[in-house]
Amino acid sequence: MTNFALPTVIKNITPEQVALLSQGCIAGVDEVGRGPLVGDVVTAAVILDPRRPIDGLNDSKKLSEKRRNALYLTIYENALSVSVGRASPQEIDELNILHATMLAMQRAVAGLGITPQRVLVDGNRVPDFGIQSHAIIKGDGLVSAISAASIIAKVVRDQEMLELDAKHPQYGFAKHKGYPTKAHFDALAEFGVLDEHRKSFKPVADRLNQR
Repeated sequence: MTNFALPTVIKNITPEQVALLSQGCIAGVDEVGRGPLVGDVVTAAVILDPRRPIDGLNDSKKLSEKRRNALYLTIYENALSVSVGRASPQEIDELNILHATMLAMQRAVAGLGITPQRVLVDGNRVPDFGIQSHAIIKGDGLVSAISAASIIAKVVRDQEMLELDAKHPQYGFAKHKGYPTKAHFDALAEFGVLDEHRKSFKPVADRLNQR
């Protein structure tokens, strides 16, 4: 495997650097759900097939829900391997959100059916995958494999919020997806804390302390 003279964390990545890092079998990794007060933090790892390029990949936040859902299916149909990892609210409370996210990323990469030569992660931190890895600032909009991972993770977590909404419609999870909005705060105040809430997050902890 070729070793590249590039830093572990790459800011302002150039197209030439993207092409360099994209050589060989690479996995893109991204997460969704660090900010919400409820549910798992969800990560995905994707190894794209260079023989079957996918048009329209981008940062999941820049895509419409309809487009994300369509690309989600296309990614599964065309990628060489896709894996979803997660860390539970209990693990988040025990480890803190950063370390739980790193754990979820490790689980996603470990779940791939193919061992990649290199892992490219969106953001400014990488856990130890035991594989050459780079964190790429804003990589979800610049590296196709990371874009694909961001789409998979986003669609999976949004679906889980819809399922939680069906169980607890009074909380409005279908709309705010568990993020700390006024509607979510109001629901916490009125209906209390669910098992799925992250007890270490301040608004949830504050509500528990009021009991």
